[in-house]
Amino acid sequence: MAEQEVFDLNHLNRAYLKLALPVASGMIVTLLYNLADTWFIARTGNTELVAGVSLCAPVFTTLMAFGNIFGQGGSSLISRMLGKGDADSARRVSAFCFYIAIATGLVMSILMFCFRVPLLHLAGTSQNTFSHANSYFTVMAAGAPFVVLNFIHLNLVRCEGMAAQSMLGSILGSAVNIILDPVLIFALKMGAAGAAIATVLGYACSDLFFLLLVLRKSRSLSVRPSHCRIGRWEFGQVIGVGVSAALSNLMQSLALVILNHSLLPYGDDRIAAMGIAQKVSMIAQLVLIGLTFGGVPLFGYLYGAKKHAETKRLIRFCLSFLGSLAAGLTVILLIFARPLISAFMKDPVIIPEGTRMLRWLSAGTVFFTVSLLFTVLFQAAGRIVSSLVMSVSRQGFLFAACIAAGSALFGYTGILCAQPAADVLSVVLALVLYLRMIRTAQDRPR
Repeated sequence: MAEQEVFDLNHLNRAYLKLALPVASGMIVTLLYNLADTWFIARTGNTELVAGVSLCAPVFTTLMAFGNIFGQGGSSLISRMLGKGDADSARRVSAFCFYIAIATGLVMSILMFCFRVPLLHLAGTSQNTFSHANSYFTVMAAGAPFVVLNFIHLNLVRCEGMAAQSMLGSILGSAVNIILDPVLIFALKMGAAGAAIATVLGYACSDLFFLLLVLRKSRSLSVRPSHCRIGRWEFGQVIGVGVSAALSNLMQSLALVILNHSLLPYGDDRIAAMGIAQKVSMIAQLVLIGLTFGGVPLFGYLYGAKKHAETKRLIRFCLSFLGSLAAGLTVILLIFARPLISAFMKDPVIIPEGTRMLRWLSAGTVFFTVSLLFTVLFQAAGRIVSSLVMSVSRQGFLFAACIAAGSALFGYTGILCAQPAADVLSVVLALVLYLRMIRTAQDRPR
């Protein structure tokens, strides 16, 4: 009955917005983790320090990826279980996701320490940026379990309709990070290491908040070791959907590595400018990511309850609403690109180059949003193959192909326009997969 009150199927648009708006707000707050680091570090005026921290961006997205294997994979399955009224199975799956995330974070921490130097060189560090990147990377490696664990309950509590509480957990962690940043970076003169410590402590506080929330408020989630049991099919669903979600983050890390290596011949200041431009563009992207992923519990619930007409109605609303919002955000970023970049760093090279980069990154926002919506739909419905294909496309093989072709044909400008080109191609791929899904459903015997 509680789920019926949260997922009001008679007012789908309202139910969707009730879930999605707090998630979008939480995603913006999550971005503050990185924006705060970038802004405070940029206040030092040290371009090499900014570039060093920017080069570690793939570290964060990689840890996010492993957290999302069990966070988004578990969320998709639990939503469908709740749609069927199977709360006992939801408890088992949630407990499994909690403990496997802790174990995964510990393994990631060990691997990051063991392969620290080669990973930093792979990220694109130069002689000037290595020491700064190393300081940031080392702290993030130590805090890997806290980061990975954060994405479990951040996703799972939304299955019960607790989107507002999910947002509050993100806000708490971000507030801790922002308060500690100036203290550690400037007062204690810890530089990149201070920024990383502030970030890890923020995640640790957020983890504690979510743990208390599950223990005190949740009716369908559990952290009891005795509930940590999962069947083969359930494991396959969590991993199948979760890996597709994680691949999106891993592909983002790979795209950053490819992009940084492509820009390396043009100088560290270009890498620093791209790091700032990407953080600014992510403000708009995370709003849209939050709004799309905020609908996962509702999409999964509808699919589990076999409400196909309602699912199609919700898709039409999301395409109209999200497409219009994406177009508006694109216009804002194109117009205000220069003042947004200059707010971070007053540098004669970074301001014009960052402005140019931000405008190119913003050009494909509408296409990015449409492809993301279909990716979320595939994940919520448990369409593992389709979600896997989408996850390795936009910032995977499509981006790699676009940046290779662009740099060969147009040089530096070709590198900058590779992402919007990949965004357009990813929409084409998404529509092909969606039409195939519809045909498959129609061909099934009734």
